[in-house]
Amino acid sequence: MASAVGRLRLEIGIAIRNERRGRGLTLRELAESARVDPSTVHNVEVGEPASLEVLQHIAMALRLDLRVEIASSRRSGVARVEDPVHAAMGEIQAAHYQKLGMRTNLDVPFQHYQHAGRADFLAWSAESAHLLHLENRTQFPNTQEALGSFNAKRAYLGAELAERLGIGRWRHQAHVIVALWSAEALHSLRLRNATWRAACPDSGVFGAWWLGELPPTGILSELIVWDPLEGIRRDRRRWVGLGEVATVRPRYHGYREALAALRAAARA
Repeated sequence: MASAVGRLRLEIGIAIRNERRGRGLTLRELAESARVDPSTVHNVEVGEPASLEVLQHIAMALRLDLRVEIASSRRSGVARVEDPVHAAMGEIQAAHYQKLGMRTNLDVPFQHYQHAGRADFLAWSAESAHLLHLENRTQFPNTQEALGSFNAKRAYLGAELAERLGIGRWRHQAHVIVALWSAEALHSLRLRNATWRAACPDSGVFGAWWLGELPPTGILSELIVWDPLEGIRRDRRRWVGLGEVATVRPRYHGYREALAALRAAARA
């Protein structure tokens, strides 16, 4: 039993370390978001014992849902660290743009010199040289980290992907932050509204892409607040732009409520 628990701790630690590095976070940055000591994060990543409370703080700082399953002695232990709400957002987006005849991909790695990261969702048309990059966010534990990551992807992702696909150059790129329509996310966006307006000044580009009406040229950026359940609740809008953040009411109190709603919808 002790060896199985040890393997579980190590698997959880590796998953957390890989996610932290994939997001370009240092130990100290993750520790500050999780409100624990950097040494605690290090110990978790190398498989040292930690309380479930500490693990949950770290997982939430990374926008992950922590699940641990200890199997019987005849089976090896399994540890999974995932974010079901984030995954649902990407799944809905992929299904929609595939219906429009576009190529799609999720969680795409890229690297530009010293910056390494992953693009949450991509849709593109090689024929017309149009690229859509969506950065899905269920929370904003660190505004500067989120903005820095988005700016780097906006600057470098398109060129690397065009080279990888043999397209040459995109005629148009749209880079959109898609925030969960929760009180938690709205609060963060309202506190830093001017910052986000400066980073994402364009409006309407997401709506055009959603309808398949692709802009002709240019690089545009937008931030929207999105409800992943709107496909079921057809009587309400699916998203609003940054200009409406100050006045709209939240659809969910926080991440946990959105997760519960998605699970209830899946059972229905």
